[in-house]
Amino acid sequence: PPLSVSLFRGCSLFHFLRSIGEMSRMEEMCGVFQSGGGECRAPQMKVPAEGKADAASKEQPWEMVMDKKHFKLWRRPIPGTQLYQYRVFGTYTDVTPRQFFNVQLDTEYRKKWDALVIKLEVIERDVVSGSEVLHWVTHFPYPMYSRDYVYVRRYSVDHENNLMVLVSRAVEHPGVPESPEFVRVRSYESQMVIRPHKSFDENGFDYLLTYSDNPQTVFPRYCVSWMVSSGMPDFLEKLHTATLKAKNMEIKVKDYISAKPLEAGSEAKAGAVTPERKSEGSRGPARIEYA
Repeated sequence: PPLSVSLFRGCSLFHFLRSIGEMSRMEEMCGVFQSGGGECRAPQMKVPAEGKADAASKEQPWEMVMDKKHFKLWRRPIPGTQLYQYRVFGTYTDVTPRQFFNVQLDTEYRKKWDALVIKLEVIERDVVSGSEVLHWVTHFPYPMYSRDYVYVRRYSVDHENNLMVLVSRAVEHPGVPESPEFVRVRSYESQMVIRPHKSFDENGFDYLLTYSDNPQTVFPRYCVSWMVSSGMPDFLEKLHTATLKAKNMEIKVKDYISAKPLEAGSEAKAGAVTPERKSEGSRGPARIEYA
C-alpha cells in the first residue's frame, strides 16, 4: 500500500485493545475516584504468551510521582534508555467526555489555548477513518531549543462499551523534512482512554493517559523527569480549562465523534489518504548540537 496508508495502519488495533485493557485494570484498582477510599496503584502488566516473557521481565514497576485527589501520576524507566514512561489516571466531573475528546482533536482550537504551540497542522488525512498525520512544533523550557514532532494519530469511539481511545505515535513523513530551526523528536507515543461515568454527553468521566518520548536532550534524566512531571499536570489543566470554555460555547469546537466515528478494528483503505498540503521541500540538514 502507499506510504501514507502504512503510517495509518501502523497505529494499529493492538494499541487500542491494550489501552482499553489497561484502563479497565486501572479502574478496578482505583475505585477511590468514585468511592473516596483506598489507595490507587498503577497496574502491573501480566506476563504475555511464550516468546514475550523476556521482554516483560525487563519492565520496571511503576513509581508514583504525584498523588492528588483527582489526579495521579506514575513513571517507570524504559529499559535500555535513560528515559521514563509516564502514566496519568484522573477524573473530571464538570465537563462531558465528548467535549474533552473533541478539544484534544481540534488542532485549530489548540493553537488558541496552548501558548507553547509554534506550529500545528495536518499533513495528511485518511478519509475513511479520519486518522491524521500531523506536524507539531512546540516551545521547550529555556535554554532548550524548540522541538518538532511528526506523528500519526488515530481515534476510536466504542459506543457499545462506552469508551473513547486516542492513540498517537511518531512517524517519518517525506512531506516534513527536518528543519535546522528545530530538534526533531523521533520517539513519541501517547495513548488516551476515556470512560464516561454515564454517557458521552453527560458530565463526568475517568481518563488514562500513557505517554513517552525522547526529547533529544543532553540534560540528566532527573531534569527531564522533573520537566515532564511538572509540565503534564499543567497541560492537562489547560486542556480542562479549554474544554470548559468550549462547553460554555465561548469557543466552537468540531464534533469528531459525529464527523468520523471509527469502529475498533476498521482499517484505512489503500488510496484513501488525502494530502492536506504539499511538501515545502528540503530545508537542509538537522542541527547536531543541541540542548
